[in-house]
This record gives sequence, C-alpha cells and structure tokens, in this order.
Amino acid sequence: MTKERLFLFDTTLRDGAQTAGIEFSVEDKITIAKLLDNMGIDYVEGGYPGANMVDTEFFSKKRTKNATFTAFGMTKRTGRSVGNDPGLQGLLQSEAEAICFVAKAWDRQIKLAMGISLDENLQSIDASVRASVKTGRETIVDCEHFFDGYKSNPEYALNCAKSAFDAGARWVVLCDTNGGTMPSEIHDIVLAVKDVVPGANLGIHAHNDTEQAVANTLAAVRAGVRHVQGTLNGIGERCGNANLISLIPTLMLKEPFASAIEIGISTDQLQGLTNVSRGFDELLNRAPARQSPYVGASAFATKAGIHASALQKDPSCYEHIEPEIVGNQRNVMVSQQAGKSNLLTVLARFGIQVEKNDPRLDGLLHTVKEREARGYSYDGADASFALLARKTLGQVPEYFRVESFRTSVERRFNARGEMVTMSEAVVKLEVDGEILMSVAEGNGPVNALDLAMRKDLGKYSDRIDDLELVDFKVRILNGGTGAVTRVLVESRDKSGERWFTVGVSANIIDASFEALYESVTYKLLKTEPEKG
Repeated sequence: MTKERLFLFDTTLRDGAQTAGIEFSVEDKITIAKLLDNMGIDYVEGGYPGANMVDTEFFSKKRTKNATFTAFGMTKRTGRSVGNDPGLQGLLQSEAEAICFVAKAWDRQIKLAMGISLDENLQSIDASVRASVKTGRETIVDCEHFFDGYKSNPEYALNCAKSAFDAGARWVVLCDTNGGTMPSEIHDIVLAVKDVVPGANLGIHAHNDTEQAVANTLAAVRAGVRHVQGTLNGIGERCGNANLISLIPTLMLKEPFASAIEIGISTDQLQGLTNVSRGFDELLNRAPARQSPYVGASAFATKAGIHASALQKDPSCYEHIEPEIVGNQRNVMVSQQAGKSNLLTVLARFGIQVEKNDPRLDGLLHTVKEREARGYSYDGADASFALLARKTLGQVPEYFRVESFRTSVERRFNARGEMVTMSEAVVKLEVDGEILMSVAEGNGPVNALDLAMRKDLGKYSDRIDDLELVDFKVRILNGGTGAVTRVLVESRDKSGERWFTVGVSANIIDASFEALYESVTYKLLKTEPEKG
C-alpha cells in the first residue's frame, strides 16, 4: 500500500507567540527555527514581517535550510489595490519562500468585525493569493473561523475555501479558531469541503479550548486533509494550539495513520523528540510538564507496586510504546543497562563514540543523575552535557583554572549628574602556571564577569575572539531563603553555531559564572586543533 505524504506546518513563532507570558526575541526565533529545521518540520512560520521590529528583522534573511520559510499576513485591505497595500507588500518583499494569508470565513465576523461585504472578502482572498503566486511563492490560506462559519453559512464558508484554491493556493487550511468544534463535526465538515477542494490541498489548524486540538487534527487527517498545523508543546493563544509533540509520534506509530500516511520525520529524529520538547521549555524558561504524553518525565513512570511487578515481566503491560522510540525513558526500576542504552543514544547525537561495556559509562550515568537531582537540566544545555560526558571520558583538557572571582555593583551619579548603576568584575585565572587577572565593567554583574573572564586567556585568547553571549535565563527552582538557582546561557561564534550551558547554585552569580566558564571551555574544545 502506497502511503500518502502529510506535511507538518509549525506556527510556534507566530501563533505560539500569542501565548500569555511569552515574548520571542530575534535570537529566540533564530534558535527555535533551527530546532524545527533539524527536527524535520516541513514549514516554519516565522511571524508577520512588517508588523513589528522583531519579525521584520527575522525575515531579513532566510532562517531555515530544509523547511519552507513561511511568512504570515493578512489578505489585502478592501478599497486598496495589491500594490497600494503596505502589509501585503511587506510580505511580498520579505525573504519568505511561502506566504500564509489569514482570511475570514465566518459571515458574522466579516460583517461585524471587518465591516465589509461578503463579496469584498472573497475579492481580497482572490487578489492576494494571485499576487503571491505571481511571485513564485507557495501560497497558503488559513480560513479563520472556518468551522463556525460553516455551521453558520456553509455555502459561503465553502466559497471562501474554493476562492483560495481557484486563485492558486497550494493549501487551504480550515481553522477551528475558537477551539470549540467536536472531532465528529471536524470529520464531517472536512468531508463536505472535499467536494470543492481536494484533500491533497486541505489543511487543519486546531485550537485547544476543549482539550481536543490533537483529536480534532487527527479527525481531519482521517477525513483526508494532508497538511497539519500546530506548535511545540501546544503553546498558543488562550488554551493553546494542537501539540505537534503529541501529533508526530501518534501519526508515525498509531493506526490507522502509520500505515496510511508518512511525514518528513525520520525514526532518528523521532528519538530526539523528548530532547526537543524539554529543550524548548528550557528556552521559554519554564519547567517541562511532567505528564506530557510521550515526552513527559512521568509518561513512562509508575508508583504502584503491582504495576512495577508487571513492568518487570513485560513493560508493554503499562506502556503503549517503548519510551526509547521518542527519546524518553522508563522511570520505574531503571536498570543500569537501560540507563546506559539511553545514555549511548544521547552521546551518539553529540558525536561521542563509546562502547556499551565501557566502565566509565557507569560513572557518567551516576554523575548525570546526581547532578539532575541537584537541579541541573541537560535537555536544554547541550554543550554542558557534551562537556560533562567528555570530562568523564577524559577527552577535555584543563585549559585554565579559576583561582577566584568577585563582582561589585555600585549605584552613583555620573559626571553629568545622572544616576547610573555600574557593575565591575575581577577574575583571576591560571593558564599554564601563569596567573592572569582581568577587570571589566558591564551592564550587570554577569556581563562584567563574562567580559573579565574572556579579557585575557593567555595563549587561548585568539581562539575566543568571536565568542559572544547571546542570551541569559534564570529560573528559581524552589522557594525560601536557600532557593536553588539555575542559569542557562546561550552563546554563539562567527561559525553560526549556537550552544547552551547551564550552572546551578544557591548563589545566582556563582551559577552564572559556572555557565559562562563552560561556554568558554566548550568554545576552546570545538576549536581544538586536530591531531595528525
């Protein structure tokens, strides 16, 4: 049986950006786009160029290598031509490879919210799609409020979908914008739409207001759509969007989907799913949800004694899949052998080759578990894990040793009588037996420490010239006066590579310095001359 291709469209950077409490910087968007690109997603929707400075800068160049780089925007305004609509022109002039237009499909919304006629809305859809197609871009139309619109006026909702398709849209996406439609309704309405638009050109965009976004998406796929929109970990406006982290393994592993369709994600990429999900939460500076399906820390855990007994005999008694398939692990009676298998998978992802029976793996496994119990998290700190593994395996030289450091913060008036706050750091290092002391001022104590530590590394100084601190995130892991602080630092260099390091301490400055130290060490390791 020939499988049909289903395409995954990620809208984390656009619809997900509407999540309360989440603000993406340009650097955040670049990092997440790379994450999605490596994950095997087909389309990465990056935002609305021209709507704000972040999105405009993000679309100043192509940000993906494999995924189709997609811009979001509105259809042209009524009363304006295509050439005289700034919003539409911003889309056409961006570096996007595809354009996703949002077009209302609910007659009530068109009359009340937009204040235009139903025919004018159809004309805007037609003109916008044709303008985009004319530039050679793949064009997508999100029919907003489609299911509510269909229930209100089925003929008009179908006309919106047909207008988009007839104008040349590659995909016509049916949106459950309010998130209140039931799976059975989704299925039946999609079947009706297929009378005017082929299923091979239909997509689904579901919101999670009744906790059914994933179920609604799967219902639409069963009815024939071949384009699925969602976000990482289901973030999004109000209650969120369809969660791609749950959809991907369901589509790949569960029937009737596994035997009927295929997606652009390999089994190796599927094994990285847990790391992607938890790493993304670390970027958002929030704790991963322990009970998330497939990837949560509790997804394959149990406390009940009778369950544990059954698991010892046959894990499938209480597990619907093997946790290793999605990069997760069994949290009850984890044997050293099972722990090693999981560890070997992660090591291979970082290019670290080691034999399964290497006794040093026991020490590494113990160290990882002990450090994670203290608050470390390596899901979002790839460079720190690579360093820890290589140190355990004896593959990292001690480039420099930190003798001491101190910071100070002073609030005072400057020469112009302005109140300013200045931070100063002093770092004393030993490089090949030579003591080096550096002093630097910065915007804050962490910035000052970063500048001071990299100011003079002796013979290594030229190897870190292009090292740059990109981002800095702090999370308090518990309350009280003895709270443990975890710091995540993102760094980059001129090669374009970005890496994350982590530090943990009851003292935020100490945790920050640890993360900075590991960032510098990782940079030195990656620039280590190859031995002939």
